[in-house]
Amino acid sequence: MSAAPAAAPADGDAPKKGKKKLIIILAAVAVLLLGGGGAAFFVMKKNAAEAEAAAEEGGEEEHAKPAKSAKKPAHGKDDHAAPPTFVPLDPFVVNLADKDEERYAQVGVSLQVDDPKLGEEMKAYMPAIRNAILLILSHKSSTELLTAEGKQQLAEEIRREAARAMGYEVEDPEEEDAAEDTAKKKKKKKRRVELYNPIVQVAYSSFIIQ
Repeated sequence: MSAAPAAAPADGDAPKKGKKKLIIILAAVAVLLLGGGGAAFFVMKKNAAEAEAAAEEGGEEEHAKPAKSAKKPAHGKDDHAAPPTFVPLDPFVVNLADKDEERYAQVGVSLQVDDPKLGEEMKAYMPAIRNAILLILSHKSSTELLTAEGKQQLAEEIRREAARAMGYEVEDPEEEDAAEDTAKKKKKKKRRVELYNPIVQVAYSSFIIQ
């Protein structure tokens, strides 16, 4: 008597097992997709952060470095006036007007003018300028020239007489005071025009009295 044939599997078992396998496969695929997407998102975010940081560093370097077209300032030379023009004169040696004893002065003078061209023109008038200064010094006493006020007054007289030697009209202080008094008395509305003197100041290079 032959063995009985094996029992055939129930019809419902195969589909159940197939469904379970399909669910497992789909779950694995979903996990892979989610894992890959997360990794891609992380990489993209990291790249974006690095690009932003690089852009910020580049902006800071642009602010730190001056523009290539910018030029270094020329130390404000254009803002300063032209250097003064001095005309040095040979030293003067003259006997002073002291009555009690014989005294003399040795004075070095430089004339500051307001125009460099005038400094060249003064060479033609130098004999007349030196003569005017010698006359002023010869009328001074050692007592007058030893004081600071006396030296200042001498400088003003040299400035005035040197300009006159070149043909400029310059008034004496007494004449200026008289003109101002006359103007006040007449009550003139117009101001008196000051006469032009091209010599700005007189500078001493040496001053010896013996």
